[in-house]
Amino acid sequence: MEYEDKIKMFKDVFSPKSGEKVLFLADMPHDDIKDSDMWKNRRDMAREWHDIFKKMGDDVGFSVEIFEYPATGMHNGQIPDNVKETVKDYTLVIAMTEFSASSSLIPICMTKNSITRCASMPMVEKRMEETAFKADYQIVQQHATAIKEMLNNAVGTEITFSTGDLLHMDLRNRVAFADGGNCQNKGQFINFPSGEACKAPYEASPDEVSEFGESKTEGILPVDYEGELVKYVIKNNIIVEIIGDGKKAGEMQNFFEENNTRKNIAELGIGCNPNAVITGNVLEDEKVGLHIAYGMSSHLGGKVKSDMHQDICYSKGCPVEGITVTLINKDGSKTELIRDATLRYELLK
Repeated sequence: MEYEDKIKMFKDVFSPKSGEKVLFLADMPHDDIKDSDMWKNRRDMAREWHDIFKKMGDDVGFSVEIFEYPATGMHNGQIPDNVKETVKDYTLVIAMTEFSASSSLIPICMTKNSITRCASMPMVEKRMEETAFKADYQIVQQHATAIKEMLNNAVGTEITFSTGDLLHMDLRNRVAFADGGNCQNKGQFINFPSGEACKAPYEASPDEVSEFGESKTEGILPVDYEGELVKYVIKNNIIVEIIGDGKKAGEMQNFFEENNTRKNIAELGIGCNPNAVITGNVLEDEKVGLHIAYGMSSHLGGKVKSDMHQDICYSKGCPVEGITVTLINKDGSKTELIRDATLRYELLK
Protein backbone atom coordinates (compact mmCIF):
# COMPACT_ATOMS: atom_id res chain seq x y z
CA MET A 1 0.00 0.00 0.00
CA GLU A 2 1.47 3.32 -1.08
CA TYR A 3 1.86 6.26 1.31
CA GLU A 4 -0.99 8.24 -0.27
CA ASP A 5 -3.27 5.17 -0.09
CA LYS A 6 -2.59 4.92 3.65
CA ILE A 7 -3.41 8.60 4.10
CA LYS A 8 -6.71 8.07 2.28
CA MET A 9 -7.51 4.98 4.38
CA PHE A 10 -6.77 6.83 7.63
CA LYS A 11 -9.01 9.71 6.57
CA ASP A 12 -11.82 7.41 5.37
CA VAL A 13 -11.81 5.22 8.49
CA PHE A 14 -10.72 7.56 11.32
CA SER A 15 -11.19 11.12 10.00
CA PRO A 16 -8.98 12.73 12.69
CA LYS A 17 -9.79 16.41 13.20
CA SER A 18 -8.10 19.49 14.56
CA GLY A 19 -7.79 19.46 18.34
CA GLU A 20 -8.03 15.70 18.70
CA LYS A 21 -5.61 13.55 20.69
CA VAL A 22 -4.52 10.31 19.03
CA LEU A 23 -2.84 7.46 20.92
CA PHE A 24 -1.14 4.36 19.53
CA LEU A 25 -0.96 1.41 21.95
CA ALA A 26 1.66 -1.34 21.71
CA ASP A 27 2.17 -4.18 24.16
CA MET A 28 5.66 -5.36 25.10
CA PRO A 29 7.17 -8.78 25.88
CA HIS A 30 8.35 -9.36 29.45
CA ASP A 31 9.29 -12.17 31.83
CA ASP A 32 7.92 -15.46 30.40
CA ILE A 33 6.08 -13.71 27.56
CA LYS A 34 8.70 -14.04 24.84
CA ASP A 35 9.24 -11.76 21.88
CA SER A 36 9.03 -12.90 18.24
CA ASP A 37 9.98 -11.55 14.83
CA MET A 38 6.32 -11.01 13.95
CA TRP A 39 5.74 -9.10 17.18
CA LYS A 40 8.81 -6.93 16.52
CA ASN A 41 7.53 -6.24 13.01
CA ARG A 42 4.16 -5.22 14.46
CA ARG A 43 5.80 -2.71 16.78
CA ASP A 44 7.72 -1.34 13.80
CA MET A 45 4.44 -1.06 11.90
CA ALA A 46 2.88 0.81 14.84
CA ARG A 47 5.75 3.30 14.79
CA GLU A 48 5.42 3.69 11.01
CA TRP A 49 1.69 4.41 11.26
CA HIS A 50 2.38 6.72 14.21
CA ASP A 51 4.82 8.71 12.08
CA ILE A 52 2.30 9.03 9.23
CA PHE A 53 -0.38 10.20 11.68
CA LYS A 54 2.15 12.65 13.12
CA LYS A 55 2.62 14.25 9.70
CA MET A 56 -1.14 14.35 9.24
CA GLY A 57 -1.48 15.93 12.66
CA ASP A 58 1.02 18.64 11.81
CA ASP A 59 -1.13 19.55 8.80
CA VAL A 60 -4.57 19.18 10.39
CA GLY A 61 -3.86 20.20 13.96
CA PHE A 62 -4.17 17.06 16.11
CA SER A 63 -1.58 15.49 18.42
CA VAL A 64 -0.23 11.92 18.24
CA GLU A 65 1.56 9.83 20.88
CA ILE A 66 2.55 6.21 21.37
CA PHE A 67 2.28 4.28 24.66
CA GLU A 68 3.82 0.88 25.39
CA TYR A 69 2.68 -1.40 28.20
CA PRO A 70 3.51 -4.93 29.50
CA ALA A 71 1.64 -7.57 27.47
CA THR A 72 -1.16 -9.44 29.20
CA GLY A 73 -0.14 -12.80 27.69
CA MET A 74 -3.73 -13.71 26.80
CA HIS A 75 -6.15 -12.46 24.17
CA ASN A 76 -8.67 -10.18 25.86
CA GLY A 77 -7.02 -10.44 29.22
CA GLN A 78 -7.57 -7.14 31.02
CA ILE A 79 -4.94 -4.53 30.26
CA PRO A 80 -3.34 -2.69 33.25
CA ASP A 81 -5.53 -0.13 35.03
CA ASN A 82 -3.07 2.69 34.37
CA VAL A 83 -3.38 2.00 30.62
CA LYS A 84 -7.17 2.14 30.83
CA GLU A 85 -6.97 5.50 32.61
CA THR A 86 -4.54 6.81 30.00
CA VAL A 87 -6.83 5.72 27.15
CA LYS A 88 -9.75 7.74 28.54
CA ASP A 89 -7.89 11.01 27.87
CA TYR A 90 -7.62 10.40 24.11
CA THR A 91 -10.21 10.83 21.39
CA LEU A 92 -8.79 8.14 19.08
CA VAL A 93 -6.91 5.05 20.25
CA ILE A 94 -5.30 2.56 17.83
CA ALA A 95 -4.10 -0.61 19.58
CA MET A 96 -1.58 -2.51 17.45
CA THR A 97 -0.88 -5.31 19.92
CA GLU A 98 0.20 -8.93 20.18
CA PHE A 99 -2.65 -9.77 22.56
CA SER A 100 -6.12 -8.39 21.94
CA ALA A 101 -7.16 -5.49 24.18
CA SER A 102 -10.71 -5.36 22.81
CA SER A 103 -12.51 -6.47 25.96
CA SER A 104 -10.77 -3.68 27.89
CA LEU A 105 -11.27 -0.98 25.27
CA ILE A 106 -14.94 -1.60 24.39
CA PRO A 107 -16.28 -0.67 27.87
CA ILE A 108 -14.23 2.55 27.78
CA CYS A 109 -15.78 3.53 24.46
CA MET A 110 -19.28 2.63 25.62
CA THR A 111 -19.09 4.48 28.93
CA LYS A 112 -21.57 7.36 29.12
CA ASN A 113 -20.02 10.64 27.98
CA SER A 114 -16.88 8.88 26.72
CA ILE A 115 -14.80 10.99 24.33
CA THR A 116 -12.90 7.94 23.08
CA ARG A 117 -13.20 5.83 19.95
CA CYS A 118 -10.93 2.81 19.47
CA ALA A 119 -9.55 0.51 16.81
CA SER A 120 -8.19 -2.81 18.08
CA MET A 121 -5.63 -4.53 15.82
CA PRO A 122 -4.28 -7.61 17.65
CA MET A 123 -1.81 -9.69 15.61
CA VAL A 124 -1.96 -7.23 12.71
CA GLU A 125 0.60 -7.86 9.96
CA LYS A 126 2.04 -5.41 7.44
CA ARG A 127 1.13 -7.77 4.56
CA MET A 128 -2.55 -6.97 5.31
CA GLU A 129 -1.92 -3.58 3.71
CA GLU A 130 -2.14 -5.52 0.43
CA THR A 131 -5.26 -7.53 1.35
CA ALA A 132 -7.93 -6.60 3.92
CA PHE A 133 -6.79 -2.99 4.37
CA LYS A 134 -7.32 -2.41 0.64
CA ALA A 135 -11.06 -3.04 0.85
CA ASP A 136 -13.61 -0.40 -0.09
CA TYR A 137 -14.85 0.29 3.41
CA GLN A 138 -18.06 1.92 2.24
CA ILE A 139 -19.02 -1.43 0.70
CA VAL A 140 -17.76 -3.33 3.74
CA GLN A 141 -19.98 -1.12 5.92
CA GLN A 142 -23.01 -1.96 3.76
CA HIS A 143 -22.26 -5.68 4.04
CA ALA A 144 -21.80 -5.56 7.82
CA THR A 145 -25.02 -3.59 8.32
CA ALA A 146 -27.00 -6.03 6.18
CA ILE A 147 -25.71 -9.03 8.17
CA LYS A 148 -26.44 -7.25 11.46
CA GLU A 149 -30.06 -6.81 10.39
CA MET A 150 -30.26 -10.48 9.44
CA LEU A 151 -28.80 -11.56 12.78
CA ASN A 152 -31.27 -9.33 14.63
CA ASN A 153 -34.12 -11.00 12.74
CA ALA A 154 -32.84 -14.45 13.69
CA VAL A 155 -33.73 -16.44 16.80
CA GLY A 156 -31.27 -19.22 16.07
CA THR A 157 -28.81 -20.69 13.62
CA GLU A 158 -27.94 -24.18 12.45
CA ILE A 159 -24.30 -24.82 11.55
CA THR A 160 -22.82 -27.86 9.81
CA PHE A 161 -19.06 -28.43 9.88
CA SER A 162 -16.74 -30.24 7.49
CA THR A 163 -16.19 -32.81 10.26
CA GLY A 164 -19.87 -33.76 10.05
CA ASP A 165 -20.64 -32.13 13.39
CA LEU A 166 -23.70 -29.96 13.99
CA LEU A 167 -24.21 -26.96 16.25
CA HIS A 168 -27.38 -25.02 17.03
CA MET A 169 -26.92 -21.54 18.49
CA ASP A 170 -29.71 -19.73 20.34
CA LEU A 171 -29.85 -16.11 19.11
CA ARG A 172 -32.84 -14.90 21.12
CA ASN A 173 -32.76 -11.85 23.41
CA ARG A 174 -29.53 -10.34 22.12
CA VAL A 175 -28.65 -7.43 19.82
CA ALA A 176 -26.18 -7.78 16.94
CA PHE A 177 -23.27 -5.44 16.20
CA ALA A 178 -21.81 -4.36 12.86
CA ASP A 179 -18.14 -3.51 12.38
CA GLY A 180 -17.73 -2.08 8.91
CA GLY A 181 -14.62 0.05 9.36
CA ASN A 182 -16.10 3.37 10.44
CA CYS A 183 -14.37 4.86 13.49
CA GLN A 184 -15.10 8.57 13.26
CA ASN A 185 -17.39 9.31 16.22
CA LYS A 186 -16.87 9.16 19.97
CA GLY A 187 -17.99 5.93 21.59
CA GLN A 188 -17.25 3.81 18.51
CA PHE A 189 -15.16 0.64 18.55
CA ILE A 190 -13.88 -1.40 15.61
CA ASN A 191 -11.48 -4.21 14.87
CA PHE A 192 -9.18 -3.19 12.06
CA PRO A 193 -8.97 -4.41 9.37
CA SER A 194 -12.75 -4.47 9.63
CA GLY A 195 -15.67 -6.31 8.14
CA GLU A 196 -18.01 -8.40 10.26
CA ALA A 197 -21.27 -8.51 12.15
CA CYS A 198 -21.66 -10.51 15.32
CA LYS A 199 -24.15 -11.47 17.98
CA ALA A 200 -23.75 -12.99 21.43
CA PRO A 201 -25.94 -16.06 21.92
CA TYR A 202 -28.61 -16.28 24.61
CA GLU A 203 -26.88 -17.65 27.73
CA ALA A 204 -29.85 -18.05 30.11
CA SER A 205 -28.38 -15.93 32.89
CA PRO A 206 -30.16 -16.11 36.28
CA ASP A 207 -32.14 -12.93 35.59
CA GLU A 208 -33.40 -14.31 32.25
CA VAL A 209 -34.01 -18.01 32.69
CA SER A 210 -37.33 -17.69 34.54
CA GLU A 211 -38.80 -15.75 31.62
CA PHE A 212 -37.08 -17.29 28.59
CA GLY A 213 -36.00 -20.73 29.80
CA GLU A 214 -32.69 -22.47 29.25
CA SER A 215 -30.44 -21.67 26.31
CA LYS A 216 -31.00 -23.84 23.26
CA THR A 217 -27.37 -23.62 22.17
CA GLU A 218 -26.16 -27.20 21.89
CA GLY A 219 -24.16 -29.54 19.70
CA ILE A 220 -20.50 -30.05 18.83
CA LEU A 221 -17.88 -27.37 18.20
CA PRO A 222 -14.86 -28.98 16.46
CA VAL A 223 -11.49 -27.23 16.72
CA ASP A 224 -8.24 -28.13 14.97
CA TYR A 225 -5.08 -27.48 16.98
CA GLU A 226 -2.22 -27.93 14.51
CA GLY A 227 -3.55 -31.27 13.30
CA GLU A 228 -5.11 -32.46 16.55
CA LEU A 229 -8.90 -32.41 16.36
CA VAL A 230 -10.63 -31.58 19.63
CA LYS A 231 -14.42 -31.52 19.92
CA TYR A 232 -16.28 -29.45 22.47
CA VAL A 233 -19.66 -30.81 23.51
CA ILE A 234 -22.03 -27.92 24.18
CA LYS A 235 -25.28 -27.87 26.11
CA ASN A 236 -27.18 -24.85 27.42
CA ASN A 237 -24.50 -22.66 25.77
CA ILE A 238 -21.73 -24.18 27.91
CA ILE A 239 -18.87 -26.52 27.01
CA VAL A 240 -19.71 -29.55 29.14
CA GLU A 241 -17.32 -32.15 27.72
CA ILE A 242 -14.12 -32.35 25.68
CA ILE A 243 -13.72 -35.19 23.21
CA GLY A 244 -10.15 -36.06 22.28
CA ASP A 245 -7.31 -38.15 23.63
CA GLY A 246 -4.36 -36.05 22.46
CA LYS A 247 -2.10 -33.65 24.34
CA LYS A 248 -4.10 -30.55 23.39
CA ALA A 249 -7.36 -32.04 24.60
CA GLY A 250 -5.82 -32.48 28.04
CA GLU A 251 -4.40 -28.96 28.01
CA MET A 252 -7.77 -27.48 27.10
CA GLN A 253 -9.50 -29.51 29.79
CA ASN A 254 -7.20 -27.90 32.36
CA PHE A 255 -7.60 -24.48 30.72
CA PHE A 256 -11.39 -24.53 31.04
CA GLU A 257 -11.33 -25.93 34.57
CA GLU A 258 -9.17 -23.00 35.70
CA ASN A 259 -12.09 -20.65 35.07
CA ASN A 260 -15.58 -21.95 34.30
CA THR A 261 -16.57 -18.72 32.53
CA ARG A 262 -14.20 -19.71 29.71
CA LYS A 263 -16.66 -22.49 28.84
CA ASN A 264 -19.29 -19.99 27.74
CA ILE A 265 -20.11 -19.77 24.02
CA ALA A 266 -19.69 -16.04 23.51
CA GLU A 267 -20.15 -15.04 19.87
CA LEU A 268 -21.48 -15.91 16.46
CA GLY A 269 -19.53 -13.80 13.95
CA ILE A 270 -19.87 -13.46 10.19
CA GLY A 271 -16.97 -11.80 8.36
CA CYS A 272 -17.70 -9.76 5.22
CA ASN A 273 -14.48 -8.16 3.96
CA PRO A 274 -14.08 -9.40 0.35
CA ASN A 275 -10.35 -8.56 0.35
CA ALA A 276 -9.57 -10.60 3.47
CA VAL A 277 -7.72 -13.90 3.05
CA ILE A 278 -7.16 -16.99 5.17
CA THR A 279 -3.61 -17.27 6.51
CA GLY A 280 -4.07 -18.53 10.07
CA ASN A 281 -4.12 -15.02 11.55
CA VAL A 282 -7.44 -14.68 13.40
CA LEU A 283 -7.62 -10.89 12.99
CA GLU A 284 -7.96 -11.29 9.22
CA ASP A 285 -9.35 -14.84 9.06
CA GLU A 286 -12.45 -13.81 11.00
CA LYS A 287 -13.22 -11.12 8.39
CA VAL A 288 -13.60 -13.82 5.70
CA GLY A 289 -16.64 -15.62 7.11
CA LEU A 290 -17.86 -17.74 10.02
CA HIS A 291 -16.20 -17.49 13.40
CA ILE A 292 -17.37 -18.61 16.83
CA ALA A 293 -15.91 -17.56 20.18
CA TYR A 294 -15.92 -18.83 23.75
CA GLY A 295 -15.31 -16.95 27.00
CA MET A 296 -16.35 -13.34 27.64
CA SER A 297 -19.52 -12.07 25.95
CA SER A 298 -20.35 -9.01 28.08
CA HIS A 299 -18.43 -6.71 25.72
CA LEU A 300 -20.69 -7.92 22.88
CA GLY A 301 -24.02 -7.55 24.64
CA GLY A 302 -23.98 -10.90 26.40
CA LYS A 303 -24.12 -11.61 30.12
CA VAL A 304 -20.88 -13.45 30.87
CA LYS A 305 -17.70 -11.77 32.08
CA SER A 306 -14.48 -13.75 31.82
CA ASP A 307 -10.74 -13.31 31.72
CA MET A 308 -10.57 -14.11 27.99
CA HIS A 309 -12.41 -14.27 24.66
CA GLN A 310 -11.13 -16.59 21.92
CA ASP A 311 -12.34 -16.65 18.32
CA ILE A 312 -12.19 -19.78 16.15
CA CYS A 313 -12.49 -19.35 12.38
CA TYR A 314 -14.34 -21.72 10.04
CA SER A 315 -14.22 -20.18 6.55
CA LYS A 316 -13.17 -22.01 3.39
CA GLY A 317 -9.48 -22.78 3.72
CA CYS A 318 -9.51 -23.15 7.51
CA PRO A 319 -8.56 -26.57 8.97
CA VAL A 320 -12.23 -27.10 9.89
CA GLU A 321 -14.82 -25.38 7.72
CA GLY A 322 -18.33 -24.27 8.57
CA ILE A 323 -20.00 -25.73 5.48
CA THR A 324 -23.41 -24.16 6.02
CA VAL A 325 -24.79 -21.48 8.34
CA THR A 326 -28.58 -21.30 8.23
CA LEU A 327 -30.38 -18.57 10.16
CA ILE A 328 -33.74 -19.42 11.72
CA ASN A 329 -35.85 -16.28 11.47
CA LYS A 330 -38.53 -14.95 13.81
CA ASP A 331 -41.30 -15.94 11.38
CA GLY A 332 -40.02 -19.51 11.16
CA SER A 333 -38.40 -19.12 7.74
CA LYS A 334 -34.74 -19.97 7.15
CA THR A 335 -31.92 -18.12 5.40
CA GLU A 336 -28.81 -19.97 4.27
CA LEU A 337 -26.22 -17.25 4.87
CA ILE A 338 -23.15 -19.41 4.26
CA ARG A 339 -23.01 -22.19 1.67
CA ASP A 340 -19.99 -24.34 0.88
CA ALA A 341 -18.12 -22.48 3.66
CA THR A 342 -18.53 -19.22 1.70
CA LEU A 343 -20.55 -16.13 2.56
CA ARG A 344 -23.38 -15.53 0.08
CA TYR A 345 -22.66 -11.91 -0.77
CA GLU A 346 -25.63 -11.79 -3.14
CA LEU A 347 -27.92 -11.78 -0.09
CA LEU A 348 -26.34 -8.56 1.18
CA LYS A 349 -27.20 -6.31 -1.77
